[in-house]
Amino acid sequence: MDFTIGGMREIRSGTRRRGRSSECTAVAEFTGLWGWDVVPGARTAGGACSCGRADCCAPGAHPLEFAPHITAGATLDEVTKTWGEFPGAAVMLPAGRTFDALEVAEPAGRRALVRLERMGLPLGPVLATPDGRAQFLVAPGAAAELPALLYRLGWDDPAALDLRGLGPGGYLTAPPSDRGGLGPTRWLRPPALDSATKPPAARLLLGTLAYVAHRSRA
Repeated sequence: MDFTIGGMREIRSGTRRRGRSSECTAVAEFTGLWGWDVVPGARTAGGACSCGRADCCAPGAHPLEFAPHITAGATLDEVTKTWGEFPGAAVMLPAGRTFDALEVAEPAGRRALVRLERMGLPLGPVLATPDGRAQFLVAPGAAAELPALLYRLGWDDPAALDLRGLGPGGYLTAPPSDRGGLGPTRWLRPPALDSATKPPAARLLLGTLAYVAHRSRA
C-alpha cells in the first residue's frame, strides 16, 4: 500500500532506503535494550497526515493502523526488515504493557524532576513533547489507578492539576521523531538499564508531580 503526503507518493516497499537507517538503530535499542514494543507512526507534511485521512483528528500523532507492532526483543535485522516497509515513519511507543506515563505541563515537569532527583527517589525515563508536555514513564497500571491515587493524596480533581495518565491505547512519540509537525520529542531524562525495564511505581512520584503542577497552575 502507498500513502500520500502533500500530493507526493511514498512507496512502502522502502526501495529508496534499503540500508540500516538511524531510525532502525534507535528502534532496535528500544526493543533490545529497554524491552519496549514499537510501532511505526504517522507524520505530517504541509499539514496533511501520512495516514491519508482528510479528517484525521491527530495528524502526525498516531500509529499507522496498517503497521505491525515490533515486539520487545526484536533484533536489528528484524527491525530493519520491518521498518524498511515504512521509511520515515515516526517511532511510537505503546503504553500499557511495559510502562504507563504520567503527563504534566513541561515547566511543571522540569521543576518536579529537579525535586525528585534531589529527594533521591527512583525515576524512569522522562520525555518532553514539542507541544509543551512532560511525560514520566512509570509502572503499568498507573493510568487506571490515577484518580484513586490522587484522592488518597488529597487531590480529587486530576483535571484541575493538568495531570493525566497514559495507559493502554495511548502512544508516546519517541525521540527524535517529529510529533504532529511541531518538532521532535526529546529526553529530559534518557532511559537507562535500571529504570527503563522496571519503571517506578506512580505513587512514588505522584505527590511531587501533583504539588508542583498545582503550584504552577496557581
